[in-house]
Amino acid sequence: MHNGQPLEYGVVTKYYMTDGFTKVEVQSVKEEKNLFVYFVSDLRSSKQCIKSAAKARSVLDLVRQHIRRLDIDDFLVN
Repeated sequence: MHNGQPLEYGVVTKYYMTDGFTKVEVQSVKEEKNLFVYFVSDLRSSKQCIKSAAKARSVLDLVRQHIRRLDIDDFLVN
């Protein structure tokens, strides 16, 4: 797979791999996730920011749900 970004005037570059004596075209994708990082064909970071913010909000909501009140006594070690 490769990140299919069109060049000038909407021309998409095609990539090929050889498998023995046959030439196989590599599949083009619009979006790919690798090591928790989102890559999109236009190389903008908005998708990554949206996904990261959503994950942070869900973790924060989980913490708020289970920890209603915090004070210094909760953090003291006896």
